[in-house]
Amino acid sequence: MNLNHSKKTPRVSFHRGPARRSRGEGGFTLVELLLVLVILGILAAIVVPKFGGRTEQARITAAVTQISTFGTALNAFEVDTGSYPRGQDGLRQLLVAPADITGWRGPYLMSDIPLDPWGRAYLYEFPGRVNPSGYDIVSMGPDGQPGTPDDVVNASITGK
Repeated sequence: MNLNHSKKTPRVSFHRGPARRSRGEGGFTLVELLLVLVILGILAAIVVPKFGGRTEQARITAAVTQISTFGTALNAFEVDTGSYPRGQDGLRQLLVAPADITGWRGPYLMSDIPLDPWGRAYLYEFPGRVNPSGYDIVSMGPDGQPGTPDDVVNASITGK
């Protein structure tokens, strides 16, 4: 057994390109990359705030829709019982029959009373301050403070 190999293993050589690229070859310079990043940053600064406003508008729309749903249920309650629910737990009376009311045919809502889109309870009042001959349903809006311009109130929905 001869351990000497007469065949030599071929060497693999990697071809190295020139150390510097000539002007005609591909690739980006640092200045070009920085310019692209600046342009992307400017575009992001313009576009991102526009999407941020859409989120808040979507929450307001959700509150308006939910208040309208309450309004439909409250009107059915009023038709059946002759009056709107009284007290601050008036929305709860859409789900559970009050002891002192006759003619209740509920529940008037399909599910439990949700929180507003900002995670707070809706405020109900009968008779209303905004609607003295009816009821008020209020979402305190993004700031969480009642009586501020960002409140979503059923009067602003119905145009009363």
